[in-house]
Amino acid sequence: MKKIYSLLAVLMLTIAAEAQYLNITTGSGTKTYSAADLTSTSPVTFANGTTMTVGSDTYTIGNITHATVTTANSSTSSDVANNTVNIVYNGSSATVTMAENVASYVTATVSGAHVTIAQSNTDAVDNDEITYVLSGSTTDGSLTMSGSYKCTVSLAGVTLTNPSGAAINITNSKRIQLSAKSGTTNTLTDGSGSQKACIYSKGQLQLQGNGTLNVVGNYNHAIKSASYIEVKNLTLNITSAVGDGINCEEYLLMKSGTVTISGVGDDGIQCDLGGTTSTGETTDHEDEDSGNIYLAGGTLNVTATATAAKAIKAEGDIQVSDGTITCTTSGGGEWDSDDKKTKAAACLSADGNMIISGGTLSLTSKGAGGKGITVDGTLTTTGGTVTINTSGHAVVASSSGTISTVSNSQQLDSYSTNYKSLPKGIKADGAIAINGGTLNIITTGAGGEGIESKSTLTMTDGVVYASTSDDGINSSSTMTISGGSIMVSSSGNDGLDANGNMNISGGNIFVVCAGGAEVGLDAAEQYSLNITGGNIVAIGGFEKGANVSNGTAKQASSFSRNTWYGLYNGSTVAFAFKVPSTASTSLKMVVYTQSTPALSSGVTGSGTSLWNGNGYTSCSGGSTVSLSSYSSNSGGGPGGGGGGWGR
Repeated sequence: MKKIYSLLAVLMLTIAAEAQYLNITTGSGTKTYSAADLTSTSPVTFANGTTMTVGSDTYTIGNITHATVTTANSSTSSDVANNTVNIVYNGSSATVTMAENVASYVTATVSGAHVTIAQSNTDAVDNDEITYVLSGSTTDGSLTMSGSYKCTVSLAGVTLTNPSGAAINITNSKRIQLSAKSGTTNTLTDGSGSQKACIYSKGQLQLQGNGTLNVVGNYNHAIKSASYIEVKNLTLNITSAVGDGINCEEYLLMKSGTVTISGVGDDGIQCDLGGTTSTGETTDHEDEDSGNIYLAGGTLNVTATATAAKAIKAEGDIQVSDGTITCTTSGGGEWDSDDKKTKAAACLSADGNMIISGGTLSLTSKGAGGKGITVDGTLTTTGGTVTINTSGHAVVASSSGTISTVSNSQQLDSYSTNYKSLPKGIKADGAIAINGGTLNIITTGAGGEGIESKSTLTMTDGVVYASTSDDGINSSSTMTISGGSIMVSSSGNDGLDANGNMNISGGNIFVVCAGGAEVGLDAAEQYSLNITGGNIVAIGGFEKGANVSNGTAKQASSFSRNTWYGLYNGSTVAFAFKVPSTASTSLKMVVYTQSTPALSSGVTGSGTSLWNGNGYTSCSGGSTVSLSSYSSNSGGGPGGGGGGWGR
């Protein structure tokens, strides 16, 4: 009893001397007293060594289970739900109140409105993790956390600004749930300092909740995790960041919610490898370090304005399976002195491969050399709808690295590959496989190709529409089309251009080339164009010397712009198409079907709409167009004499 009495006496002196808090716990709960409660008119008194009176409260010393002293503005209360720590910001101060069952694991230090939490548990507490609930407002506060076990940070209507560092800085190397409570709006802002982000987590970061989180990164990134990031349900608005909007390592997974990113000084979203070697995608992403980005649902809006910035950038792969994704880039190109090449902005950029199996993507690139999609590896589409618009001209660099733009495509031939970046809709250094989905691509700037593969390109299904200022679809090797529907209208080059064999065995194809030395279907000189199936209309004709079999090719001596035509495979409608206003009427229109082709003008389209409204799967009416025999020796240039000249 003397030992307890002496301990309590020491605690009384401590709280009085240091203006801390005394927490007395009995079987009835815990009560907290501040230094203000211990005055000369309300002292702590003891009687007979068995009772202690604090203010108006009298305790039997034998009933006191423990007594603790906590730092200023930190206390323990039985009124706080188990496994919960409440942090309330109020101007220049903050108050921390923790549940009794976690008090022994949580050390809180408060300086003004800057709260530092040290969490010592290495396992669940009463079968649950500790939740820190943040509320209130301050213009000079923060939350800093350390520990060795996962936890949840619940944002319950907090406005937290740290003018000299991160708003939230979590150095736990475990999974952290950052959750915005339903019906609340929360705003986090950082200031100058050495922080990596306004919100930083050394461990895995799960951004979730049915509330709203607004983030401003005034020094570096807005949100950064040294591990993976997952997003679910949350409404997240990143309105400003000096660096990236979201920056993470290992992988990023967006399942649902609404994320809007703008005002960033670098990339909108960037995911890097955490280590030096990729694990690749793993089952349920367990221990995954791939650098991959998975877009599986929700609404994602990203605007990137910086030079050569990427709206979404992955050091690994990008997989899009669902969701609504809208990306806009407007920054120009730059010279990369390390890689010795020009670089430009892109909406989606993957250092690995890209797979699009679902979702709705709207990608706009306005800057010089900008691209909708760029992939260092392979691109595969099996579903989804992708709409791409690029409007910038080509960007070029001098031998000294000085950047400029070129508005005349013919001038680009004087620049080597590394010294120019062209505004393509889709560019892949590896193979492209279009096995489904819808691709709508419009490029208007100089050098603007629709789809380019630096390897092979295959199409088995899907719908492609490309209105371009350069090649509509280009491959550096073999191009193989066995299905799907394609419309290409090029105002400055070939329709389909293969720098290898072009093999067409199926599909519905309508192409328009620029004329002159360009053709509708073009294979490189030492290779061949082989047509064995499908339904084809080519304004500008086929490559000279094309191998046409298993069907019949004919040509119309004239056609009219802005007019609807129907192509018939014998008596069956193959498709209806509208000749664009840019088509040169000096070119021949060559048609091919596996039965004898027939052509009608002035038809009414019906069935499924194709190609941005420029085609239909069926039609009716119209008047018969006279067709004459076609010779592959004539090619498809003006008057039937061109083909195969300009590559």
